[in-house]
Amino acid sequence: MTRASRSGPRELLALEVDILVPAALENAITAENAGDVRAGVVLEVANGPTAPAADEVLAAAGVSVIPDILANAGGVTVSYFEWAQNRAGIRWTAEEVADRLKERMVTESEAIWDLAQDRGVALRTAAYAHALQRISDAVDATGSADDFREAENAAEAL
Repeated sequence: MTRASRSGPRELLALEVDILVPAALENAITAENAGDVRAGVVLEVANGPTAPAADEVLAAAGVSVIPDILANAGGVTVSYFEWAQNRAGIRWTAEEVADRLKERMVTESEAIWDLAQDRGVALRTAAYAHALQRISDAVDATGSADDFREAENAAEAL
């Protein structure tokens, strides 16, 4: 494609590329146009650029989708780092933040990849399963709202 040429959204999705990066619109890839995708990998940078029904079409065509929940996690993670620093009254250098982010992203990406391979599921499914397991582990570790209410009632009974 030359600088002077212009393509519409449908033509862009159908370009023969290694990686397609939908980065602007939700539901840019739908069941209707997913069959046009000729990329080997879709890297979701926008939030929700692939409609759920399109995931099935892409999977059947052998297109790997790196889901937004994983691809976009870096910004959310750094926001958490900022919150944690503010709460603790400390400040990390940019290098420390980058190192912590890299460690977290590599660890979580590998865990999701391994889960997808072990279970034979798509990366999106593995990312959701991994997130749900992390939530479950957190609830088990700190208790649930019901645990809190039971403890509160027990304290009131004294």
